[in-house]
Amino acid sequence: MKRLAILGSPIQQALSPVLHRAAYRALGLNYSYSALECTPERLAAFLAGMDDSWAGLSLTMPLKRVVVPLLHHVSEAVQATGTANTITVDDGRLLGDNTDVYGLLQALGGAQVHRAGPATVLGAGATAATALCALQALGCPKVTAIARDPAGAGELAEAACRLGIELRIRPWAEAAQHLAAGLVVSAVPPGAADALAYLWPTTAGNTLLDVVYRPWPTPLAEAAQNAGSTVIGGLPMLLHQAARQVELQTGHSPAPLEAMRRAAIRTLGL
Repeated sequence: MKRLAILGSPIQQALSPVLHRAAYRALGLNYSYSALECTPERLAAFLAGMDDSWAGLSLTMPLKRVVVPLLHHVSEAVQATGTANTITVDDGRLLGDNTDVYGLLQALGGAQVHRAGPATVLGAGATAATALCALQALGCPKVTAIARDPAGAGELAEAACRLGIELRIRPWAEAAQHLAAGLVVSAVPPGAADALAYLWPTTAGNTLLDVVYRPWPTPLAEAAQNAGSTVIGGLPMLLHQAARQVELQTGHSPAPLEAMRRAAIRTLGL
């Protein structure tokens, strides 16, 4: 049996096991997939201890950046963002990718967002860097990142430089001034953007993609929807990035997207 897992901390609420196990059942694969608590300090030892039963890993916070120098080869998306959420094991070599970029683009495309002008990103972490990569693919020339800690946004600024995006980093207190952008991506964890809900412009007519999928809808998503904005939740992004992981880690393509979607909806009670 081939083994896979998602690593992160905290990891209890991760939906990835549901998605991957549904895919393996649909594909008839004898693969296992678990959720394992792992901190940055323990990651190198975990990777070094993997045997040939491992087919790959998914990575969530706070591991997406610290894993990159531990990999043998990385994709262009990892090079651009400085973050990886996917490891495929190939003859003992650890191959890194960032399927979150693909997932974000698929989620936006599903809402008919195929081009982007100047945009706003809430957050300055690994997911924000992923958002920059997706926005660059959509032709976005300028991004304003609203950071809870602007002094700690240096890695995001480096990613923007590699991507050729003009980036302005503004403090969280100025968020209200930037919520009317044509596209707003909330790239922060559950609860972090809740206080911005009452600041959402009542006549924005724009698009919000909120990467949170549980709990859903978030207060920010509700406020945007009530204002007439197009709202995209985090589940489509999660679903598509997981499907791409399945393809990379099992060699089976296309992934059984509908089986994965049904399993997610059933688990979330949607």
